[in-house]
Amino acid sequence: MTVGFSLLGRDGEARRGLLETAHGGVDTPAFMPVGTAGTVKAMLPASVAATGAQIVLGNTYHLMLRPGAERVGRLGGLHRFMNWPGPILTDSGGFQVMSLSKLRRIDPDGVTFQSHIDGSTQRLTPQSSIEIQHQLGADVTMSFDECTPFPATHAEAAASMRLSMRWAARGKTAFAARAGYGLFGIVQGGVYEDLRLESARALTDIAFDGYAIGGLAVGEGQDVMFHVLDATVPALPADRPRYLMGVGRPADIVGAVRRGIDLFDCVMPTRAGRTAQAFTWRGELNLRNARHRDDPRPISEGCACPACTGHSRAYLHHLIRSDEILGAMLLTWHNLQFYQDVMRGLRGAIAAQSLADWCAGFDEQQAMGDIAAV
Repeated sequence: MTVGFSLLGRDGEARRGLLETAHGGVDTPAFMPVGTAGTVKAMLPASVAATGAQIVLGNTYHLMLRPGAERVGRLGGLHRFMNWPGPILTDSGGFQVMSLSKLRRIDPDGVTFQSHIDGSTQRLTPQSSIEIQHQLGADVTMSFDECTPFPATHAEAAASMRLSMRWAARGKTAFAARAGYGLFGIVQGGVYEDLRLESARALTDIAFDGYAIGGLAVGEGQDVMFHVLDATVPALPADRPRYLMGVGRPADIVGAVRRGIDLFDCVMPTRAGRTAQAFTWRGELNLRNARHRDDPRPISEGCACPACTGHSRAYLHHLIRSDEILGAMLLTWHNLQFYQDVMRGLRGAIAAQSLADWCAGFDEQQAMGDIAAV
């Protein structure tokens, strides 16, 4: 195996582990802040690390367009380029096969894109995606796949999944195995249990360093997502890390950890921070709302982020209403801090064999909602 993964404890299906890469270790379950274009928006690398994040995500498609993978490689790789010394996982560009459906054409060998930046023609294949991620220097490389949209008929999901499995086999041959660097396969199959199991078997036969579950959190709803996880996770190798791509809200993450998922990423905490939304133990707040304009309290008592230790809700409301950049910066930091605090709580609960009680307390607090200042 080219990346190490050790299971340190279990509580039910939930796992506590350590992912070991060329650029350091990652305590799991872990949340990866999204740095699509070589930056976690509104955050300095040191600020991201200060939240407790140990690994970040970059994106093959966006980085190959701008500034270009060859340029990043010449400048020392993505770690040096963005000044992030820890591990980096790179998405393969497969999500853009779905999200940029009006700008791409799929064929059996890959995908031809029209650049959303300048209209130029771009090409990604299973092999070139792996090679680009190698140039970027990713610790964890993702197989190139077609992210199946929702809704999709069984026949559509089957054709999409089987294409992704053929691409996974081709990408594996292009991966340069070396110590500390790994390649993950991606399970597809839409919301159909039989297709998910077929995909898991195909990827296990190819043999990857880790296994992701893609094509969820695309509109199917939490209940359906959890049903797919219940069917799929037991079919994945127990000694390898499991990554649920693009998920999600805190309650989604908590539920997925209870089902045996180890790694997560999502743009939600950073995007929410730029749109005046704050995640807290008592649910979500909209700091744009007028009820915060005279509120002297922090967003969340006990939170260690600069927004909470140095500023009131009233001040943050003022920044947002005034379109000041600092508002987005502080709320982004807070949200990433909250996500990392949730992950620390989950890891501690698994270690203490108290996960059920921790989750019950989490759900109860979330249901209570915010308490208005007196």
